[in-house]
Amino acid sequence: MEKVNVNQDICIGCGACQAEYPDVFEINDEGLAEVQNGREMQEQEEAEIMTGICPVGAIYSEEK
Repeated sequence: MEKVNVNQDICIGCGACQAEYPDVFEINDEGLAEVQNGREMQEQEEAEIMTGICPVGAIYSEEK
């Protein structure tokens, strides 16, 4: 399993992640993407796809 997260220091809030995975990502009050509480864990293949969606590379994963 992989844990996905968003580096909000580089996120531009474009919403691509939320558009593709609305059950995992949301846009917060600051206009930046974040992982919904309890939705961090993904299968490795799915996590790799998610990390590739962000145009600025703000989504990352780590093995758990």
